Amino acid sequence: MSMQAKMSEQVRAVAGEATASPELHGGQTLARKASALALALVVPLCLLLFWEFMVRWTGTRLIPPPADVAVMMWDFIFGGVYDDAFSGSFHIHLWMSLQRVYGGFLCAAVIAIPLGLLIGRLPVLRAMLDPTISLLRPIPVTAWLPLSMIFFGLGPRSAVFLVFLGAFYPILLNTIFGVKSVDPRLFEAASMLGCKGSQLFRSVVLPAATPSIFNGLRLGLGFAWILIVVGEMTGVPEGLGAVIMDGRTLSRTDLVITGMIVIGVAGYLSDRVIVMANNYLLRWSPQHHV
Repeated sequence: MSMQAKMSEQVRAVAGEATASPELHGGQTLARKASALALALVVPLCLLLFWEFMVRWTGTRLIPPPADVAVMMWDFIFGGVYDDAFSGSFHIHLWMSLQRVYGGFLCAAVIAIPLGLLIGRLPVLRAMLDPTISLLRPIPVTAWLPLSMIFFGLGPRSAVFLVFLGAFYPILLNTIFGVKSVDPRLFEAASMLGCKGSQLFRSVVLPAATPSIFNGLRLGLGFAWILIVVGEMTGVPEGLGAVIMDGRTLSRTDLVITGMIVIGVAGYLSDRVIVMANNYLLRWSPQHHV
């Protein structure tokens, strides 16, 4: 076989590998996703089995088995089972809670991120504000409940304020940490390249602090969903927290657990949105992908 024929065969082989590689890569990606999904389902399934076992073993009537909660959840979402005030009201309560959670969370992010960037970069501002922040941060959000009702009255504004407080400090502290953790050598290299002032901030500080900012956003959004139950104790008639409180008052444990599960799923999906935004904005830095 001539040298030219051998080279042609090698070229065709390489071309064939290049053509097959996307399919192979796609198959590997699908297999990895399926494996990750299977692993993610192990713990929830074990918890359901343990829940069913403990209810049957103890014979308690205070906690319903998973099947009864599934029926309650079906009625809460679609209606047609119990035909009470909660039947088919899922979309109303979820929408009201979403408004309060994201209202408080976005207000916290809009204030905490710029403030954290300034505190992290300006030692004078840090010395001025850090003691006050350290003093206010340990105060439980539940302790602010009476004051929020005095300041904002009964209703959704108190709930938004409590969610704001819960989300504010994680976002602020992670932003400050991200700015303070920027390698000083990056500033030296940027200065040698002519970066100064606002350009130095945009080119060095903000990109380097972005992973910590997203960590703060994830923590803050998680706290926002945790605190929506406390926030909706302020006399609001609609919302997932209000559903849980009504279920407690009516001794309907299945309704309480349904509200808890819906909040957990909504919080998980909200976290996935933050993760996708993180991975998109930090696509240039694979080590910061979540």
